[in-house]
Amino acid sequence: MSSLFPALTDGPAGGAAGRPALRFGERSLTYGELAAAAGAVAGDLKGVRTAAVWATPTLETAVAVTAALLAGVVVVPLNPKSGERELGHILGDSAPDVLLAAPGVALPDAPAALPRVDVDPARGAGPGPVPDDRERGPKDPALIVYTSGTTGPPKGAVIPRRSIASTLDALADAWRWTDADVLVHGLPLFHVHGLVLGTLGPLRRGGSVRHLGRFTTEGVARELNSGATMLFGVPTMYHRIAEALPSEPDLVRALSGARLLVSGSAALPVHDHERITAATGARVVERYGMTETLMNTSVRVDGETRPGSVGVPLPGVELRLVEEDGTPVTSYDGETVGEIQVRGPNLFTEYLNRPDATAEAFTADGWFRTGDMAVRDPSGDVRIVGRKATDLIKSGGYKIGAGEIENALLEHPGVREAAVTGEPDADLGERIVAWVVPADPQSPPGLEELADHVAARLAPHKRPRVVRHLDVLPRNDMGKIMKRALAHG
Repeated sequence: MSSLFPALTDGPAGGAAGRPALRFGERSLTYGELAAAAGAVAGDLKGVRTAAVWATPTLETAVAVTAALLAGVVVVPLNPKSGERELGHILGDSAPDVLLAAPGVALPDAPAALPRVDVDPARGAGPGPVPDDRERGPKDPALIVYTSGTTGPPKGAVIPRRSIASTLDALADAWRWTDADVLVHGLPLFHVHGLVLGTLGPLRRGGSVRHLGRFTTEGVARELNSGATMLFGVPTMYHRIAEALPSEPDLVRALSGARLLVSGSAALPVHDHERITAATGARVVERYGMTETLMNTSVRVDGETRPGSVGVPLPGVELRLVEEDGTPVTSYDGETVGEIQVRGPNLFTEYLNRPDATAEAFTADGWFRTGDMAVRDPSGDVRIVGRKATDLIKSGGYKIGAGEIENALLEHPGVREAAVTGEPDADLGERIVAWVVPADPQSPPGLEELADHVAARLAPHKRPRVVRHLDVLPRNDMGKIMKRALAHG
């Protein structure tokens, strides 16, 4: 297999050495410096098969992961915000040989018990050997990323090298991503969004990444107005951008001049799409993926952007919708809801130490059951309507996706945030419940007002039957609404 990072294995000797590779705040590395730093860290990993990485949003994390992958070592990214029990489970399950972390960083008991390799990006300041990863096979594991399930402890998705290469190359095709691009983001580095797409993606292309450390609209404006060409974010970030645009002319100018704005990890509300485009003329591109599949679909830069659409399958990815009995959906009418199943080189190989869960996740002919529900338009565009477990509501004989109701609610001027769930109903089977954070807590919109608002935009059977007002919606660290906390809280 070819190298995951040609600009590192081939580039420093061929003209790439002086190009910027990584920048975190005021600290940065060129490709030549990164190659030297990776060589130094790789020298400490001889005989190591699996390495945990204390994945803070720092230069050390990016160097550690790059060095380990070049050395053929499997990386287990650790979320520094995880509790002791979860960290203990992950480390016991993946059994890493060492822990990679920045020098002097204090660690909880479980990771602190591992042999430690300090990662000092400046240590490899002189010329050093770059590890050669080209002898690694496409099916060799690269990452074990733990994904929280609805029940039980997190499962470790084993992501092979071919998945990283195929996803990043497919996105390069869809987004016209080149070595001239400079990416800015403030995403965490223990998820595939910030780590694979946001860090390994620029390095595979030979471009550069500027990490904000902590997301701010001021940071986005500063970087996009000083040479960055792309922005990656989650819907919470783009919502903050949409809110800030009327009072921040530098931000308007920054987004107007960006080559590519990408949102992922959850659906971006249509209202935020429209506000950003109206203020800047720029469109936000959405894509769809998950830990087990990396990326499946994306809006193409040379295609049409429809707010709410996650585009078409990426090159090499097969995608189908299926009914509850597994029968493929054949009607691409924009209304028929089915579960997304995918096949392709982007898929993970297994859940570590969980053959039962692995077998359950795949059909007999190799399709991965995503658990995400969607519709497809006649053009083939995919529109996610929610998770099968929490967002598919069966009410009055209809299958209804929560996502489109949430988008409709967000168009109401009295609604700041919204989530939709279903709850048991003796007559309807399930009734639609709207959880609303009002724009004015002193004058929240009532049930009848919101029900009429939704029915006028969608259909009468999609109107909420219950409205519950909240001060804030519960969200995880990627900005996704935690609906199980709503349903059980």
